[in-house]
Amino acid sequence: METKFDAHPAMFRSHPFWFILSLILIPVGIGILILLAWYLVVRSTRLAVIGNDIVLEKGLLSKERTELAIDSVRSVKVYQSFINRIFGVGTISVYTAGDSPEVVANGIPDPGSFRDTVKSR
Repeated sequence: METKFDAHPAMFRSHPFWFILSLILIPVGIGILILLAWYLVVRSTRLAVIGNDIVLEKGLLSKERTELAIDSVRSVKVYQSFINRIFGVGTISVYTAGDSPEVVANGIPDPGSFRDTVKSR
């Protein structure tokens, strides 16, 4: 199976204020704990387009995996605040048949690329 898109949420680009605040708190000792926990959450979340499926995996010890067939996708919503647009990240929501999104991924780099990949299928 061919991977057409694969991304983990971005730490600094998705929340630059919190990242800088965590760096400032490193001398106190709590900053390094915040950054370590944040890094583990970011690295344990993955959004990918593999073959004809959209795959969202979350979790470090226990895994939650959501798979959607691209053929069943009705719409892809990309939300970017002003700061998100500057740093090139966004929140992606994938809708199938219902009014609530089946997949929601925050802080994904280059969300337009994901939307284009899904819509080109």
